Amino acid sequence: MYAIIEDHGRQYTVREGDVLDIDLKKEATENESIVFERVLMLRGDSDTQVGTPVVPGARVVATVLGEELGTKVVVRKFKRRKNYRRKQGHRQRYTRVRIESIEG
Repeated sequence: MYAIIEDHGRQYTVREGDVLDIDLKKEATENESIVFERVLMLRGDSDTQVGTPVVPGARVVATVLGEELGTKVVVRKFKRRKNYRRKQGHRQRYTRVRIESIEG
């Protein structure tokens, strides 16, 4: 069984036991449960439910594992012959969650 959920405008395909990084939820603490109500599609053993836009009564429950940092992104600006060089780095913060159950 798997589901397609939406969170902060991004879509994720999840199965029970999956660990994924979602956009940072500042209010979430470690070992807290998060419920995703926007389930766009639900696929069971024999049937598939496609939402219009969401599947009614379906939800995905996840447990927060902690906060993680993504890979470093380096932004460089350069203009030739003008002695102009700029370097800026960025690391995105994510919330790591484990999918506990898919209900629907």
